[in-house]
Amino acid sequence: MTSPLPSFDVRTIPFSRRGSWMNLSPVIAAHTTVEDVHLVSHRTGMHPVLRIRPQAGRGEQEPKTFTTPASLTWTVNDLPVEAAFESTDAIRLRGTAGTTATLTDAASVLTPFTGTYLFRDAVGAAVFTSYETGCRYRITALRGELTVTGAQALGGAERSVTLSGPDGWEAVIEEFETSRAPFASGRSFDEVVAVAVADFSSYVDAIASWRTDATPAAELACYVLWSATVFPAGFLERESVLMSKHWMDKVWSWDHCFNALALAPGLPDAAWDQFLAPFDHQDSTGALPDSIAHSERLYNFVKPPIHGWALRRLRAAGLELSRDQLRHGYERLAAWTRFWLTQRVHAASTLPVYQHGNDSGWDNSTMFDRDRVVHAPDLAAFLLIQLDVLAELALEVGEATAPWIDQRDAVREALMSELWRGDGFVARGVAGGVSGGSDSTRTSLLTLLPLLAGDLLNTETRLALATAVEPFLTEWGPATELITSAEYEADGYWRGPIWAPSTILIEDGLRRAGAVATADEVSSRFRRLCEASGFAENFDALTGEGLRDRAYTWTAAAYLILARDAVARD
Repeated sequence: MTSPLPSFDVRTIPFSRRGSWMNLSPVIAAHTTVEDVHLVSHRTGMHPVLRIRPQAGRGEQEPKTFTTPASLTWTVNDLPVEAAFESTDAIRLRGTAGTTATLTDAASVLTPFTGTYLFRDAVGAAVFTSYETGCRYRITALRGELTVTGAQALGGAERSVTLSGPDGWEAVIEEFETSRAPFASGRSFDEVVAVAVADFSSYVDAIASWRTDATPAAELACYVLWSATVFPAGFLERESVLMSKHWMDKVWSWDHCFNALALAPGLPDAAWDQFLAPFDHQDSTGALPDSIAHSERLYNFVKPPIHGWALRRLRAAGLELSRDQLRHGYERLAAWTRFWLTQRVHAASTLPVYQHGNDSGWDNSTMFDRDRVVHAPDLAAFLLIQLDVLAELALEVGEATAPWIDQRDAVREALMSELWRGDGFVARGVAGGVSGGSDSTRTSLLTLLPLLAGDLLNTETRLALATAVEPFLTEWGPATELITSAEYEADGYWRGPIWAPSTILIEDGLRRAGAVATADEVSSRFRRLCEASGFAENFDALTGEGLRDRAYTWTAAAYLILARDAVARD
């Protein structure tokens, strides 16, 4: 079994801990990385609050960083400055003799509505108040000296705190909203680190007890999930795994399913919370929000109804639900399904529509190039599965099963009669409120997702779809657009790159179609991709290079799901 304490580059993966809304990282905005590590808060979006600059001796030495799940260490002229999370809202700092650390207002300019104001409180601590986050950041010296520059200064004046001491120094940064008692810990810095080690190690053992030397990225994948978890606050009513503690700091209403699947075997309560998080915001029509963040909840789009498929897999992974939980899950899933079958159905078809590519989760897929409002084969397949699951759940909770079965059969008949073209599926445009748009192209992997429906489709259909997957496979896994397509783009979001969710869905669909060897190959290639390139939002399908956000939780979750299943097969 490999070590539960991986190291990583803080320029790629932020340093944080389970529950916290803060992290330390030089990534301060979308696709923006600076030299210095910053304290970044995600309470009202992603906001850099303080720039942290360790120094030792004279001159502007560039610190080197070494990061594990329990601590971040800067080394300047061979002298260390360290950071560790005391708690979810407090970060401890420690420096040896000969070092200092300066914490500077990241906003630079204070206006009546933006920036960070600095003052000293009654007990001598330095307090930054941030317009952007609505929080205070109190810095208390625990050992050594705290020097404040720019207290009560306005405008473009420097606002900073310097920590120093002839025999070394220690301090703590706390994030809170209004006020709290002076800081008191009772734990040494080393004890704080030990607590973090124990907490993370327990987490790894819970969700990846199966790990072996053949799954070398398992511990780091666990860290990406553990560190991106936040405690309930704002619109998030449960402990939730954000997609990232970079700029993708939200929960989207299909991403969460993959994170739930990764957590299910060892942390079933956390998995159930992940699954239900969007359902806490289900509206009166049954629609789920597109996304939820601390201070934002969007309904302008939705996400595909993969939740029946996810719930079935969660239960297969060992998630045990009480009768009350089953009833709640059934009611939420039923309302979500009725939304699609009543609010998104146009005349002349039983099939619901996507109103935009964003509804599918594959925002700019070529399946939407000819028409944006479409009857889509993946949507129909997801609903087939969801209706089948609802029939099973109805039996368990004492409700009628026949309506769900009848609707399932009607959707299946419409899928085959309207979107099947003999050797594959197309999306069909909806023009003027009725079917009549053009057939989509078939160069997007999205058109093959009905594989997931398994034996709800006939053998001929499943075999045709499984065979059609093979041209999409590269050295690293299934590209989202045929690499021979004129529309293929190496960094084209859903027009070429490899993504975790499409890989998971295709891999599962191949197994359900009986194409086990191909499914094994898809799993193996994607796991090698993550081991080589980390847990990026997506990857160049030909080179394997990680693209965009480099610490994405559903990618880490997909690795854990595929690795766990591979170990079980072996």
